[in-house]
Amino acid sequence: MTSISPLPPDSSSAPFEGPEKLLEIWFAPSAAHIQAVSPDDPRTGLRLVERHVWEEMLDIVKCKVLSVVNGVEMDAYLLSESSLFVSPHKLILKTCGTTLNLLGLPRILEIAANVNLSTVYRLFYSRKSFMFPERQSGPHRDWKEEVEFLDRYFPNGAAYTIGKMNGDHWLLYLTNPEDQLQASSSGISPSENEDEHPDYHPPLVHPDYTIEILMSGLSGPARDPFFNSELSEENLDSTLPSTHAQALSQKLGISDIFPQHLTTLDAYSFIPCGYSSNALIKWGDENLQLDSPSHGPPASSHSGEGYYTIHVTPEEGWSYASFECNVPLSVGGHPPDVEKKIPSLKDLVKRVVSIFQPTRLTLTLFISAEDNESAQGGPSAVELAQRSFKAALDESPYSIEDKPAKYKRTDKINYEFGGYDLAFASFELK
Repeated sequence: MTSISPLPPDSSSAPFEGPEKLLEIWFAPSAAHIQAVSPDDPRTGLRLVERHVWEEMLDIVKCKVLSVVNGVEMDAYLLSESSLFVSPHKLILKTCGTTLNLLGLPRILEIAANVNLSTVYRLFYSRKSFMFPERQSGPHRDWKEEVEFLDRYFPNGAAYTIGKMNGDHWLLYLTNPEDQLQASSSGISPSENEDEHPDYHPPLVHPDYTIEILMSGLSGPARDPFFNSELSEENLDSTLPSTHAQALSQKLGISDIFPQHLTTLDAYSFIPCGYSSNALIKWGDENLQLDSPSHGPPASSHSGEGYYTIHVTPEEGWSYASFECNVPLSVGGHPPDVEKKIPSLKDLVKRVVSIFQPTRLTLTLFISAEDNESAQGGPSAVELAQRSFKAALDESPYSIEDKPAKYKRTDKINYEFGGYDLAFASFELK
């Protein structure tokens, strides 16, 4: 992906670092724990922060806002280098290239304190191994430096390396909730409320569920559409990169990854090449209700608004595409005779991989541990996710020169963290 002005690449021939740095900061267990400021304003917490304040923070990170979609539950900012998602209780900052993601952390904490969110509930920072680590600066020059930077703010943090150190691997830093934050934002714990108010129901906490598909070595036919020869910086209509990207999304099937009537898509085509999109997705009970008891506990009755985000760097030699989504998906699969609004995890992987046709890919599913528990001695959600990954890629999601594409799994790791579980897998084209 190449940035459009005012952020030119370091040089016209320099490689671009596609793999993103992903910072996710929670200030409460859920949006329901954030108190409303005004009955006339549906926004709460971090969503009260004005756009120009986030833009000042992003200046530190070295990226710009291209556009924003204001959803029902979150705001999705499309950036010159990836994405920013703002919910009442949490923030997700995903940036690629040589951006200084972590240097935005001190300012984010200040901004949150200004809307009465002065304590971090949980923090996650992760990234795939860099292609060109020597091009990074600040704390991002080395994983050890990133960990030391975060440790200054979070003495209870823990750092992990998942996968082969001499191959594709995934780096993760996380913190666990502080004990005092188990209480609601009013300072009254749910148990106290239940004792004094029998009709009290604690705020519903949606399952935390994030799937990432990190792809490199994209095929020529998959890369070519992202070279945007129709666009030129000379006399460029400011709306053209967005309209071009919307048309491209339709042509390639990106718009159909989730049902279009449930999706609000914001997309951008870069000059001379590259693509980014954010999408807000409406989801509900039907996503998970076909997961049988043997696939884990039945999903709680809930619905919500989730996101997916895609970023593409198409240049040969360092081609890369990423897909990230937090919409809870069925890991048990859908019977062939049942039509679903939302794809299963297996179907989602097939759809995404068929668009980008990578030589190598890493998949991660990060899920809150209570949603990973198996029932009746059945497999856990992360083990079912591993089966979905393999089944999706065993079924040849696309063809190369009329021959079915075949992938082999090169790594499989299930990991248990405090409150979260991870399914990690790597595949490469046979």
